[in-house]
Amino acid sequence: MQDLLIKIMSKYGYIGVFFLILVENIFPPSEVILLVAGFMTHSSRLSVSLLILTSSFSSLFGAFLLYYLGRILTKDRIEKIVKSKIGRILHLKLNDINKSIDWFNKKGSISVFFGRCIPIIRSLISIPAGISKMNITTFTIYTFCGSLIWNTILISLGKIFQSNWIVITKYLKIYKEYVIIILIIGLVIYIFKKI
Repeated sequence: MQDLLIKIMSKYGYIGVFFLILVENIFPPSEVILLVAGFMTHSSRLSVSLLILTSSFSSLFGAFLLYYLGRILTKDRIEKIVKSKIGRILHLKLNDINKSIDWFNKKGSISVFFGRCIPIIRSLISIPAGISKMNITTFTIYTFCGSLIWNTILISLGKIFQSNWIVITKYLKIYKEYVIIILIIGLVIYIFKKI
């Protein structure tokens, strides 16, 4: 996969990064894309600052797609899509969508900002924001700022660690696993409280 990312970024530059991050909003995760982008600044004319802006605007555009999907679809309809053939093709998981909806319901609109820095939730948080008809201006600001922070960190790490960016992906995988464990524990506690 890394070789394909490098080829796309080498050939298409910022447009390639924009497209990859846009697609990432539907097929998470973006960690590898952003790390490779940072790494590419050493062997191409790509600059860190323009990569951060490009990826942040692309994240925002992708988030708008999912936000408006949430606006037009109810939770029940989204569940039907996830369970359908289309959902399987897109690798959508009902559990991931439910986690993002629960996260949004617990934390409110600020969860869009913080959610942009949490693997799995970062893309899907836009759907519950759309379902709840969150104010679009607030959604735009929180999404862009959260994406800007996440993209800055990962692109900078890719640049700093250069060819060792693969090591960072291992740590990000561990981070993601801890996030999943915390979400599962939180869900179990929530269920016990309801019972």
